[in-house]
Amino acid sequence: MSRILIATFLSLLAFSSAAQVYRHVDEEGNVTFTDRPSPGAEPVEIRDTNVTPPPPAIPRAEAPAPGPQVVDGSYEVSISTPANETIIPNGPGNFTVSASVSPALGKGDLLQMKIDGSAHGEPQVASSWALTNIFRGEHHLTVAVVNEKGKELATSAPITVFVYRPSTNNNNRNRPVRPPVVRPPRPTPR
Repeated sequence: MSRILIATFLSLLAFSSAAQVYRHVDEEGNVTFTDRPSPGAEPVEIRDTNVTPPPPAIPRAEAPAPGPQVVDGSYEVSISTPANETIIPNGPGNFTVSASVSPALGKGDLLQMKIDGSAHGEPQVASSWALTNIFRGEHHLTVAVVNEKGKELATSAPITVFVYRPSTNNNNRNRPVRPPVVRPPRPTPR
């Protein structure tokens, strides 16, 4: 059934794009455009419609596999803040991520923050990251323990955060709503 509807729609579309348009001017100078010829009407040349293809689709980041991954069994790492599925409210996209590691990091071992599977910044000893200007949308965060050669020794379970940021597309949407100004009535002259 759907194939018939699609075929009908496409044939109507082809017919409508191939239809001739006529321009008619009456005695009073009124111009009328129609698809039916009439005495005194002249055909109008219709150019092809400008069409721009859409930009390529950006693939959506897949959520990493749940649960911590331990490569050599020596570390357990987890993200303590923010909680999973936290919403970062309107603002510049700034928030802090904290992790906990057990046991304490050994000599030469560091922590690497990852956002959507990509390393964020350099590996570090500190277990806290101040993230700034994170784009709006859904992001998957993990923290990995890496050795001096960059090999991952353990990875935290992923958490998801949702960053809301003001839109620049419609300035009125982000302005606060102000109550109407109520003025006292004007006195009536006597």
